Amino acid sequence: MQKVELKQKEADKCSQCGSKNFIHDHKTGEKICTNCGLVVSDPVVSQGPEWRAFTQEEMQSRSRVGMPTSYSVFDKGLSTTIGREDRDASGRKLPYSSRPQMWRLRKWQTRSKAHASVDRNLAQAMTELDRLSDKLNTQGLIKENAAVIYRKALAKGLVRGRSIVAIVAASLYAACRDSKTPRSLQEIAEASLVHKKDVARCYRLLLLDLNIQMPIASPMTYVFKIANGAGISGQCQGLAIKILREAGKKLVASGKDPMGLAAAALYIASVQSNEKKTQKSIAEAAGVTEVTVRNRYKALKRQLGLELPD
Repeated sequence: MQKVELKQKEADKCSQCGSKNFIHDHKTGEKICTNCGLVVSDPVVSQGPEWRAFTQEEMQSRSRVGMPTSYSVFDKGLSTTIGREDRDASGRKLPYSSRPQMWRLRKWQTRSKAHASVDRNLAQAMTELDRLSDKLNTQGLIKENAAVIYRKALAKGLVRGRSIVAIVAASLYAACRDSKTPRSLQEIAEASLVHKKDVARCYRLLLLDLNIQMPIASPMTYVFKIANGAGISGQCQGLAIKILREAGKKLVASGKDPMGLAAAALYIASVQSNEKKTQKSIAEAAGVTEVTVRNRYKALKRQLGLELPD
């Protein structure tokens, strides 16, 4: 054992100058010392693929592995799939005598995937999660986090007796809140076709029973979203962020709806920068009422000492 270790240490050094810095020339299969240029070993077995790829699409198409494990797939992507093309491994068409057998195998393989009730529940939930994520254009990491939250709720028995779609929507909203993604409860409820009260009730259930600690929502995360919907310039957005920072220092934003505060700050910024934006247009972009924007506008104006027209 000691002799093997000594040989390994000697192989890690150049026999000519004692350097440990080497380069590997994959074209010639040589290991060369960068200090003196001595060819240490020849040939070196290449650990890379034997094909070349010049684009990302070619790299993915020539890969020998499948998709990574994903929590947003009901079986995590670990089960096999019998394709619908009646061809063998070489690409030749199957004879007509063996095609009915492949059809039966494909049918029973599909049934065996979701044999248990938990698997059927996950299959339906992950399909709904895919639809919601595509409709709301959420990131893949948020989708994975939502799938993990739903799996925890299913393991704890919270889904029994409740709507699967409502729990999925609540899990996605919790994942958006955890990643500070500006998605309101109303948006997710409209996309899921479930009443807002049902999604909110399931969301509170997840927080209590799964002990999920949500970060405090900051109004600044909603500024770009509201400004984009109302067509407000970037200069006005920067001014609104400065107003919100000042409000945070003076504790004006404590206990207030972050969406309403962001809308009021954008309205103040539009008034200061002479951009003609009404409270109605900003309220519609924020998904709040004009009364909310007006009340937050008056509170910010009074407590920050801003000189603005009434």
